[in-house]
Amino acid sequence: MEEYVIILDYMPNGLPSNRSFKKEPLAYGLGINEFKLFELIPKNGITMTIGMKTYIGKDKEKREHIHSIKRRVGYNELTQVAKGELPFTIIKIIMLREKDFIKFFNDARPITTRFHMLELLPGLGKKTMWSIIEEREKKPFEDFKDLSTRVKSIHHPEKLVAKRIETELTEEDVKYKIFIHSSHTSHK
Repeated sequence: MEEYVIILDYMPNGLPSNRSFKKEPLAYGLGINEFKLFELIPKNGITMTIGMKTYIGKDKEKREHIHSIKRRVGYNELTQVAKGELPFTIIKIIMLREKDFIKFFNDARPITTRFHMLELLPGLGKKTMWSIIEEREKKPFEDFKDLSTRVKSIHHPEKLVAKRIETELTEEDVKYKIFIHSSHTSHK
C-alpha cells in the first residue's frame, strides 16, 4: 500500500471533459514506494501544487490534502499535464529513495543463464554490466556518485533507472518488471 504520492496534476475544477453541474476537484499522483498511479479527490478548500508530496495512507486523520483515493489508474488515463510531469517525478522519487536503488545495482542477479537484470536498464549492455558486477564484488556501491565514479560508462544511474521505471509504467507488454511491483489497471 502506498502511503505517499507526488502530485502529477491538480485540477481544482475537475476534468475539463466532465460536463456535470457540480465539478469536483481532482488530482493525479504517483506513489513513492511502488510507483502506483492514482486518481485522487482533494479535500475541499485545499490548494495543491504539482510536485508536492502528500500522504494518502490509511490513517485519514493524517491526510492533510486528500479526501479519498478515487481509483488506481493506468498511464493512458492520465492527463497530458500528468504525463508530462511523470519523468521528472520519477527522478525525484529515485533521488528520495537513492539507497533503495543503489541496492538494486548491488544486488541485481541473472534472470536467465544468458540475461541479467542489469541489462534491462536502457542503454546498459554486457560490458557495462560486467563492470558493475566486478566493482560491486570489490566493495558494494554507497550511492550514485560512487557508482558513476567507479563505473566510468555510467554517468547518471538515476536516469537509467528512471527510464526503466517509465517503460514499466507506460508500456503494457513489459516481460520483466523490476521496479513496478504490481500491475496497474488500465481502463481505456
